[in-house]
Amino acid sequence: MRQQIVAGNWKMNTTLEEGIELTKAMLGKIESPRGLVVVAPPLTHLHGIGKLLQPHPQFHLAAQNCHQEPKGAFTGEVSASMLVSVGASFVIIGHSERRQYFMEDNITLSAKVNAALSQGLKPIFCCGEPLDNREAENQVEYVCEQIKAGLFHLPEEAFKQVVIAYEPIWAIGTGRTASSQQAQDMHQALREYISKKYGGSIADDTSILYGGSCNAQNAAEIFAQPDVDGGLIGGASLKSDDFAAIISALK
Repeated sequence: MRQQIVAGNWKMNTTLEEGIELTKAMLGKIESPRGLVVVAPPLTHLHGIGKLLQPHPQFHLAAQNCHQEPKGAFTGEVSASMLVSVGASFVIIGHSERRQYFMEDNITLSAKVNAALSQGLKPIFCCGEPLDNREAENQVEYVCEQIKAGLFHLPEEAFKQVVIAYEPIWAIGTGRTASSQQAQDMHQALREYISKKYGGSIADDTSILYGGSCNAQNAAEIFAQPDVDGGLIGGASLKSDDFAAIISALK
């Protein structure tokens, strides 16, 4: 079922103490969100933050990554089952920073999706184009290929568990901003592409989040677009006032 979602990706920020204080401040400002709120703190914080979120049914814990293997000699990595054991129900897969800095390719990301789903985790699957593809006006083909390679091997019931997050890489931390219409155009194109594979009903039920420098000032305009179902928020999720304002912008 298509849901409105705001997910906060803290990335590599906050100590555990700072994260707990941020979570408490956030919960104090957001009593009854219109949709789901997903919090993705650093790995070291998952257990502690999860305990704070547990009494609040509309708040969910996410990890920022998982390994594609269930266990083994992979020093420094964390499996999907480990994430579930500390209370995570979502996991971000294929974030642009993971693709860029850790060289995660489509084969790896497809395997990570499988690993997450096998443990009951809902993947937030990230996709998006760099500036050169946007300037060449082939952004739709580029992002659809990411969707195809990462997700289209899934049977229908498995695909229904996936949330998609569109990240225009060229609009993240660059000073450039995607317009609400650019966001809508891409979200609509992705939904149409999903429809060709899985049918209109599943496409209509797929939550597609926007992840390109969404903030307290532009969230309402972006979320008002018919094919935008919320946001994957970076820096603004580290400020409780800003994050609360973004959540309040859900339609």
